[in-house]
Order: sequence, then C-alpha cells, then structure tokens
Amino acid sequence: MTGVVLAGGRARRLGGVDKGLMQVGGQPLIAWTLAALAPQVGTLLVNANRHLEQYAAFGYPVVADSMPDYQGPLAGFLAGMRAARTDWILTLPCDGPRPPSDLAARLISALIEQDAELAVATDGRRQQSIHALMPVALADDLERFLVQGGRRVEDWQRSHRLALADFSDQPEAFGNLNTPDAFQRFAEQFP
Repeated sequence: MTGVVLAGGRARRLGGVDKGLMQVGGQPLIAWTLAALAPQVGTLLVNANRHLEQYAAFGYPVVADSMPDYQGPLAGFLAGMRAARTDWILTLPCDGPRPPSDLAARLISALIEQDAELAVATDGRRQQSIHALMPVALADDLERFLVQGGRRVEDWQRSHRLALADFSDQPEAFGNLNTPDAFQRFAEQFP
C-alpha cells in the first residue's frame, strides 16, 4: 500500500500560503503527517502543485496533479493512483497532522468486512473522505468522473461500494489545521 499525502491545494482559508510547508511545533506541517503515516504503509508519495523541490526534500517522490487549475482532492487521488507502484493507496490531507495510528488497519478491516471497493473513515458525526483506502484500479473511473466535471469527493466515492470505518472513539484524530488559530492551538501542545 502506498500512502499519499495531499498537499496540492490552494489553502484559501490561510490566504493562499502553502499550508504543508508552514512551520508548526518546530517543523513543517507535512512532516507531522508523513511521520504519522509512514509506519502504516510500505511507501509514501506527496501530492503537491507548487514548491515541488521543497516537498521533495522530505525524501519522498512528489507528484503533481495531471489536471490543471487545482481540481481538488480527487485530482490528488488520481495523481497518487497513477504514480503508485502498489495496488492500493491510503490518502491523508497534509493539514491533518495526527491521524489514527491504526488508520490503515481499520480501513482494511472495514473494506473486507463490508465487502467494499474502497473504504473511508468516519468520526462518528461525519465522513472523513480524504482519509481513504482506494484501489489504483479505479484510476480510469476517477479520471472519467473528473473529465465530466465531477469534483465532490463524496459523490465519486458513493458511486462505488463504500465501506465506512468507525473512528468515533477518536474524533480528534481528524482535526484539520485550516486557520491561524488552529495552527496556534496545535503548536501550543509542543512547548
């Protein structure tokens, strides 16, 4: 399984800065996410659309979206699927620095138990669609969806047999850092 950290967005809520490279707790945000995901997968990729050299400095391959104009997380999924040398990818947003340590294991269990094509985490209140386990075999289907104008992650995921992995015991693991206040609160945890 290949882990794909999505860092290809525009970060509009943060004024367009490259969120994955923002310093928090003494290191770039993406470093937290990469460190959390690495023990759960065989290999890692970073999906980014700017500052590619800076992301490459973390030691993992960097893949840009193949579609222009920041098409959203689905374009990052597609880039990861096309670049992966494994049958499965596990995706995370770069702004979710503390994912569950058993994310991969629970997604795999849900996939098998629910006889599904792909699996997504739920925090008990809402689906966490970017925390997903997907087969690379769906790349052509995903590309068709994007070419036809589809952009909502949930719409594409629901077009397949979807398993939901319950993480209601740790909803805090899905907190995203999207505002300066969220960055400050996270940084305060590491004096």
